Amino acid sequence: MSSVTAQKRSQTLVIVSTTLVVIWLILAAFPFLWTLWGSFKVQADFFSKADWTNALTGTFTEQATGSAFTGRAYYGAWVQEEFWLAAVNTVIVVFCVVVISLTLGTLGGYALARSGYRYAFWLLMVALVFRAMPHITLVSGYLLPFFEWNLWGHLPTSIIVLVAINQPFTLWMLHSFFLNIPKDLDESAMVDGCTRFEAFRHVIIPVMWPGVITTGLFSFLLAYNDFAVTAMLLSQDNQTMVPKVASFLGSTFEEGNVMFAVASVVSATAPLFVLVLFFQRQIVSGLTAGAVKG
Repeated sequence: MSSVTAQKRSQTLVIVSTTLVVIWLILAAFPFLWTLWGSFKVQADFFSKADWTNALTGTFTEQATGSAFTGRAYYGAWVQEEFWLAAVNTVIVVFCVVVISLTLGTLGGYALARSGYRYAFWLLMVALVFRAMPHITLVSGYLLPFFEWNLWGHLPTSIIVLVAINQPFTLWMLHSFFLNIPKDLDESAMVDGCTRFEAFRHVIIPVMWPGVITTGLFSFLLAYNDFAVTAMLLSQDNQTMVPKVASFLGSTFEEGNVMFAVASVVSATAPLFVLVLFFQRQIVSGLTAGAVKG
């Protein structure tokens, strides 16, 4: 009797949890799917005040283009408004931030994890304090030298600040991964003739790949999704994608321009879905690697 009751409870728990997950997925996915659908409509349909079903049927879109769907918004955003330049700037900024953050974080995290001195703990505490600081504090601190050296508005300014913001996180995260790698691996490699750096490169890093990939993905998301730093430090010509979307919203007084923002939102969000789907196994293995000691 007890086994039957336990089985019923288990089935009920599965049904409830599955239902909650499905509801959450619908609520989470609906805004993006609705925006994706609307990006192929004209403004009169997607922002129709008279009848919201116009966004589904494409009444005005068919009248204007002869089809229920149109790519005018993407053409206007990518070609007419040169959103592709913002995409190129985003790739440059994100690549530089991830590479620099991972390089410094990997070397620094390994050194602190293998250091027997107490100053390693205090360095991590200082890094934690800087990580907790509001981003605007670091931005305001960099503005004066950037203006004096005539660097404001260029991509290196945002790269420098984003690395400064991201570095404490990568240092802490990679440091925790290195602590879970036995020191015996380093010592065995050095007994076999490797130097400390060779042991780090050929023995430790291959074991660390899940942690490096996970940390790199979080660094990517920080640089890719940032608005405050890039909006303040980059000029209009050097904007990345997220500030560029906001600039489209500032030109809504012209008919159809708001659809450029809709198309650019979809264009900026789609790569994130692809990235997470492609690296989902590495993300899970990297986040759970620290749960098992040694």
